[in-house]
Amino acid sequence: MLLTIFYSLCGLLFIGYFFLITFYKIGWVSILQKKDVENHQNTFVSIIVPARNEEDNISNLIHSIQNQTYPKSSFELIIIDDCSTDRTSEIVKKHSDSNIKLIALSDYLDEKNINAYKKKAIEIGINTSSGTLIITTDADCTMGENWLQEIVNCFETNQPKMMVMPVQIKYSNRFIEIFQTLDFMCLQGITGASVQKKFHGMCNGANLAYTKAVFEEVDGFSGIDHIASGDDLLLMHKIAKKYANEIMYLKSAAVIVKTIPAKTVKAFINQRIRWASKADKYEDKRMLPVLMLVYFFNLSLFIMMVLAFVTNDKTTINVLLFLILLKAEIELLFLYPVAKFFGERKLLWLFPIFQPFHIAYTVIAGFLGKFGTYNWKGRTVK
Repeated sequence: MLLTIFYSLCGLLFIGYFFLITFYKIGWVSILQKKDVENHQNTFVSIIVPARNEEDNISNLIHSIQNQTYPKSSFELIIIDDCSTDRTSEIVKKHSDSNIKLIALSDYLDEKNINAYKKKAIEIGINTSSGTLIITTDADCTMGENWLQEIVNCFETNQPKMMVMPVQIKYSNRFIEIFQTLDFMCLQGITGASVQKKFHGMCNGANLAYTKAVFEEVDGFSGIDHIASGDDLLLMHKIAKKYANEIMYLKSAAVIVKTIPAKTVKAFINQRIRWASKADKYEDKRMLPVLMLVYFFNLSLFIMMVLAFVTNDKTTINVLLFLILLKAEIELLFLYPVAKFFGERKLLWLFPIFQPFHIAYTVIAGFLGKFGTYNWKGRTVK
């Protein structure tokens, strides 16, 4: 009797999940993809990059930005060294370009401990910037030569308050990196669809643009500066309160930013715990039912996986396999056009194989994001 009720509950959760993923697919496909690079050059841009212990990556980022087709006289690169213990600052100083500015976060910290170092770094960078348009990215990222030109084109044409833009993982043939790539593409598709449909807000600080004026108008990170994560999404929600219709998703291959994956399972889980830790901080209450539906659907499958393993009950195993195959099928239908945009359709055959791992990590990261702590670059935060 209890199992029958449980199976029925799983079925209801699946129906809700089916409609949610279908909605996201419609949203992603409806975004018009921009292909032609124009030549607007009237906006001065400030690129803000917080960096902590990034000696292996920072030179690649600087070269990538300095090789942009957008004129160097029209942008500045502000790197904020977040108390690095390696050669990050030393490497930045070797780049003598006049449009590169290095700031030491330690010069702005008092003896009081803070929890949101990255937000503080971005805030300082913006306060010292000269740009009309602020673009944030991460120190482990690289981008194509037309990245900045295309962003300015979109900004000058549409005059949005904020632009959300695509991010892609650079992966090798290792299991954990391919898994992350597929999982991250799903998140990127949901991000684009949610912004397009104004269903709820999602974005990634590795490729995000907003005006300096709107950052100042919403008082920056004030009110969310006690939360370690959320320099992107929580700020987006503050802006959306005033300008919900002036946030757009820029769907252009020219603006894709590429980032490196977590190298180990532990690092990956820790990253996802960090992302999940801000879930109950969202002021956009439309996110809550979505997160609950996704989490409890995966939790129901996880419980069924445990039951199937412990009891070896054929009915449980059959129901589990049926639901996992249906889940994989509807997610693949959504993921196909997203993977086409990112040029990664060749990975899709692996997607069904990763389903049990995806279910397990969603449950674990979601739980620990709410009740645990995480480590970020040598700091334990919550």
